[in-house]
Amino acid sequence: MKKSQLRDMSIVELEAQLRDDVTALENLRFQKALQQLENPLKIRQVRREIAQIKTVLHEAKLGIERQGKQG
Repeated sequence: MKKSQLRDMSIVELEAQLRDDVTALENLRFQKALQQLENPLKIRQVRREIAQIKTVLHEAKLGIERQGKQG
């Protein structure tokens, strides 16, 4: 999911997506342990999305909004 899509979501939607991603990450790790994981890069993608969601939630908590591209 793109950062712009995450920023357009409400806090409730972000928290729901975060719960879904954490559950998905647990399942992917379980599949990896059982050697049934087809795409190992999926773990990295889910971890990255979790971090992005947490960042957007923290920014919302602090009242920070980014204006356009920086740097």
